[in-house]
Amino acid sequence: MLILTKENYDKTVQENEIVVIDFWSQWCTPCKQYGPIFEKVSGKYPDITFAKLHTEEETALSDYFFIQNLPTTVLMKEKTVIFKTPGLLSQEELIDLIEQTKATDMDRFRAEKAAKKAARKQQP
Repeated sequence: MLILTKENYDKTVQENEIVVIDFWSQWCTPCKQYGPIFEKVSGKYPDITFAKLHTEEETALSDYFFIQNLPTTVLMKEKTVIFKTPGLLSQEELIDLIEQTKATDMDRFRAEKAAKKAARKQQP
């Protein structure tokens, strides 16, 4: 399990196709419940990078991801956020999000994202 910091963030995202990040804090009771679930699921996917980010120690990254609730899980593929989900996830929910991330066609995802952005710019 990787501890994600400002210092290793860029390298981690650039060198790994899929990165799953658990944003947490020590005072957060749901975070304490989610930690073991996150760790157990990480063992099922040795080809995916799982990282924990302590929000009070890494405020710049927490701000970058606009983290407002804890825990929050972020799933990235090819340096792009696919899912950002606040709240306590069950093992099944986390596995489902990972499988969806793995199956995501990134060319299509980026094209749809660009189309949505263009449509927003057209609105008054």
